[in-house]
This record gives sequence, structure tokens and C-alpha cells, in this order.
Amino acid sequence: MIRRIAVILASVAVTLCAQAPAPKAPVTPAQAPTQAKKSALNKADMEAYLRHLFVWPDPIVLTISDPGKGPMPGYSEVKVRGTNGAQMQDETFFVSFDGQRIVRGSVYDVAQNPFKNENDKLKTAGRPGFGTVGAPVVIAEFSDFQCPYCREEAKTIRENVLKTYPKDARVYFFDYPLEQIHPWAKPAAMAGRCVFKQSASAFWDYHDYMFEHQADMTADNLQSKVLEFAKGVKGLDPAQVQACMVSKETESEVNASIAIGQSLGVNQTPTVFVNGRKLGGVTAWKDLKFVIDYEVGYQKTAKNAGEDCGCDVKLPEFGGTSIPAPGKLQ
Repeated sequence: MIRRIAVILASVAVTLCAQAPAPKAPVTPAQAPTQAKKSALNKADMEAYLRHLFVWPDPIVLTISDPGKGPMPGYSEVKVRGTNGAQMQDETFFVSFDGQRIVRGSVYDVAQNPFKNENDKLKTAGRPGFGTVGAPVVIAEFSDFQCPYCREEAKTIRENVLKTYPKDARVYFFDYPLEQIHPWAKPAAMAGRCVFKQSASAFWDYHDYMFEHQADMTADNLQSKVLEFAKGVKGLDPAQVQACMVSKETESEVNASIAIGQSLGVNQTPTVFVNGRKLGGVTAWKDLKFVIDYEVGYQKTAKNAGEDCGCDVKLPEFGGTSIPAPGKLQ
């Protein structure tokens, strides 16, 4: 059942120090720009506070980014990742310039599409896709060929989206292999890019083949299985596919896809974005259809539906039924 929308402008506001800051000298106009860019963030204090907040003991490694430009005046944006082996969880905080307060959640500008940040990052150039170019709904799927949950979601999307929305939806595939727990996932992703370089349409044959034969794949037999597939597909040269796999020439492309997912806070597979709306875990077709239907209607009337995202369409948190998948910190 679809979760209700939760728009949280400021879900947590905390004080990092027990005492109020000492009075400061007046700031002259000439000094103001310099002070506005400076953050007094103390990473050690913030880490201790977050470990208490989330009950994250020492085995969980915290990575805290340097303060970046935030959407709220007087606050910097800080990204935090907690990792424990193959599991991870990403959080975004907004930290006051004096380092005394943090806000956890999302900040929205009501004059813009609420998913503008996500859509700005979802660059689809060079990504495998199917469906109508320029459709009002874009579905970006972050997936792992070795993930059983991804196999389930892939089947749902392949069997239903194009049939139900022949003109209103476009699907793009983003590689997001979880290397720590899936030993052949990244080589499979790289092989998929090798296939895509030769034939864009053959990639989807490869996509379906890999998920259909997922149980038969191992790190040792992956290359032979891929070549077996390539021999039976028109337009593919198995020798070129093999050379591409051996040279690892597509690894940078897979890494670029992973980097996009990380920038979007993807911490489980599958994760699907529907016009920027993030749906983590396996989403039942009735739930996914509900979101797509809503977006089709929304795009026809909403004034802020058309920011340029660099995709094929002009795009606009809504939850779906989720099954926890590998890679999410519990």
C-alpha cells in the first residue's frame, strides 16, 4: 500500500552545545560576505551527536562531507553516510553557519518543482531507454543484475509500462551494482555497457537475459554466459563484446552511473525515480501505476512541471510498497 506523502521542511532542530554562544562583535557590511560563507561545523561533535541520534555504535563508519551551499540562508548543506560492511544509509543535514544547529529533512522552494534537485541530477544522455522519447513521465531505474529484488522490479516494469503507457512513459536504466555483496554485479554491468555500445536495442535483450538466467550466473562463468548470449543476437559481434569486457573499457561509465545514484541518496536496489519521485525497494505494479497516472495528469496542468532537467522530458516524496533490499542500513 502506498505510503502517504511526507513533506518535512524541518524534522529535527538540535543544539550541539549546552551553552549559548557568546555575544559577537558587530559585523560590518564589508565583513558580511566572508562570514556568510564560513561554517563553524565541528565534525567530531556532529558525529558524536548523530551516533546518539541514530543509535549508530562504533562498528558503523560515519563519513561527513565538508559544508556545501545550502538552500536556506544561514545554513550549509552537509551529507552524512553511515556504512557497516555492505550496508549504508545516507542522510542530509543543514547546519547553521555558527555550527550550533542542524536541520534534518528536505527544503522546498514552492516556486519550483519539488523534485528539481533530483531531476537536475538524473541525466539520461547515454543511458539505455525504452518508450516514447519526450513522454510526460520519465522512470529512472537504479538496478543490480545480481539482485533478486531487482529481477522482480525489472519484470514488473518490462511487462507493464510500455503496454500501459505506449506514449506517456519513458524508462531509463542506471547501473548500481552492489559490489560488496554481489561479486559479479559490476562485471555484468560493464558487459551490459559493452553490448549497449554495439546496439542500443540489444541492451534490453541482454537486460532480460541476465535477469532470467540470474540463478545460473557466477563470477567464474559470467564471461562465457555473456558470449553465449551475444552469439544469438543479431547485430552483436561476440569478439568485440569479449574484447570490451577484458579491457574493462566501460568501467568508467558504470562508475559514473553509480556516482549519480550516490548523489541521489540511493542506498538500496532497486530504486526507481518517477519524474524525480524516489521509490525505494520493490514497488508493486498497482502502486507504481498510481504514481505514473498521477504524473501524467499533473504534467498537463501544473505550472512548475517544466523545469529543464537535461532529460528527454520536462519533469516534476511519494512512497511505494517496499521490500528491504541488500545495501540498506537497517
